[in-house]
Amino acid sequence: MRGKEFPQIDFSKFSFPPVELKIVRRNGVLKVFDILRKNYFILTEEELVRQLFVNWMIFELGYPQSLMANEIGIKLNDTFKRCDTVVFKSNGSPFIIVEYKAPKISINQEVFNQIIRYNMSLKADYLIVTNGYALYCCKINYQEKTFDFLGNIPYYQEIKEI
Repeated sequence: MRGKEFPQIDFSKFSFPPVELKIVRRNGVLKVFDILRKNYFILTEEELVRQLFVNWMIFELGYPQSLMANEIGIKLNDTFKRCDTVVFKSNGSPFIIVEYKAPKISINQEVFNQIIRYNMSLKADYLIVTNGYALYCCKINYQEKTFDFLGNIPYYQEIKEI
């Protein structure tokens, strides 16, 4: 179904493997089930990337679903913003922020600036940006005020509760 509904997306070029999603058509509109929000949402290209990535994190990389949330609201300089996905530590503090874009949107400095602004408020250890094709993950070192781009997304068991 994804190929028919989004023929311009080449799933073979995704940086992570596609998984099966619950997709329904309601009143002529395609919707996808969000495993974290426990509801169906309109299936846009960005939402497709989000749902594929979240499911991959849970079922392939071992991230606990109970520590993940989509569309987390934050206050930033007197404005209200939403982080696409946040993974929390068991103590409730932010661990990873993920920002999604549709495959046709390039991952550029503006996208990185967006997630960095969110992280000014959340202070997560890892930042991830993806449009499905490109996938960037960096680890923040707050003591040295540096960051390192990683070659892949670590399995949860490799980085949990660091």
